[in-house]
Amino acid sequence: MLHTFSRSPFVGDLDAMLLTVRAGDDLLLMQDGVIAGLTGTTALHQLTRAPLGLFALSADIDARGLGVHFSDKITIIDYNGFVSLTVKHAQQMAW
Repeated sequence: MLHTFSRSPFVGDLDAMLLTVRAGDDLLLMQDGVIAGLTGTTALHQLTRAPLGLFALSADIDARGLGVHFSDKITIIDYNGFVSLTVKHAQQMAW
């Protein structure tokens, strides 16, 4: 399953999302959800411990000026990469 997280981890329910993930799932951080990928945050620590492929949209990272603070543990992709994730996963859950 592809999980898309579009809200700040300070507002969105990251804990609930992490309870539903299974091995083989992927997570795409988008919109304000990219804040969860900042180096040194609790959210990043939680994400890297989960059995997920971790991705983030480059346009959303750039729009927020977070590139220099973004973790190298998350794969940064463009919209073509987003389309590839949707093709890979028949099901999607938006958070």
